[in-house]
Amino acid sequence: MRYFFLPSVMVFFTACHQQVEPPKQSVCLEIAPSAVKLPTASLKIGSQTGYPEEVTRSINVETFDIDATEVTNAQFREFISATGYVTTSELPQPGSDTAGGAVFKSPTPSHPSWWHFIEGANWQHPEGPESSIVGRDNDPVVQVSLVDARAYAKWAGRAVPTEGQWEYAASAGRQSKYVWGDERAPNGEEQANTWQGTFPVQNTLADGFALRAPIGCYAPNNFGLYDMIGNVWEWTTTPYEQTRIPNSYTIKGGSYLCAENFCARYRAPARQSQEIDFSTNHIGFRTVSKPIES
Repeated sequence: MRYFFLPSVMVFFTACHQQVEPPKQSVCLEIAPSAVKLPTASLKIGSQTGYPEEVTRSINVETFDIDATEVTNAQFREFISATGYVTTSELPQPGSDTAGGAVFKSPTPSHPSWWHFIEGANWQHPEGPESSIVGRDNDPVVQVSLVDARAYAKWAGRAVPTEGQWEYAASAGRQSKYVWGDERAPNGEEQANTWQGTFPVQNTLADGFALRAPIGCYAPNNFGLYDMIGNVWEWTTTPYEQTRIPNSYTIKGGSYLCAENFCARYRAPARQSQEIDFSTNHIGFRTVSKPIES
């Protein structure tokens, strides 16, 4: 069974802000940089000042390398072309003949939920069959489950990161609230692709993007890694133990739907749960080097 995390309180309003995607920012990466190698480290992850599930704990991380960017549509297409793999969202739902994925849509008074199961939504059509990734090769791939991410990583001779690896890479040695400092938008400049305004009814688009941004449109962190925060949530292989929902794993980093008034999880310690076979238009992934077998 699939679970959709819907608001517990209905949202009523008189008008919904119409989102119009502005021109893309001009300084984005054209080619994904090489993976970045990180040294062995002992560190604390989590936070004592964030959400309750961000429990502080000590971990040891062996040296590994991590993709500098999220896996893109172009990279994922290579995998599909080479293997003929069929993603979770392209397969019929359990007990149904319908295939598709979860898609965010701004709520209306008659339909206050903002998550919808859309038939035909998949990695090539992230918002549904009428949408397309044509011309969006450098956008992060979405509508991929952890099952799909693991299949890609195995094909590439790599792995999906653990939560510890991911958080170590994202924080890049900083102890500040955000990976870039203690202000969310220093001097009014957005540092990641998130939601500006009142979620889910108004997005001012101050960061220049209504949906996903191409990779590398914002400055990298101290390790030279792009988009560790915002843009899309990223899968990890760490089970999420603080839920009764079976087969739930931890996703990290927040997405373009995270706002100050709702799900302010665009921080390295933040975490959220998601089912292993769940796909949506705001979850992607990156890979790390495969652990050395002893």
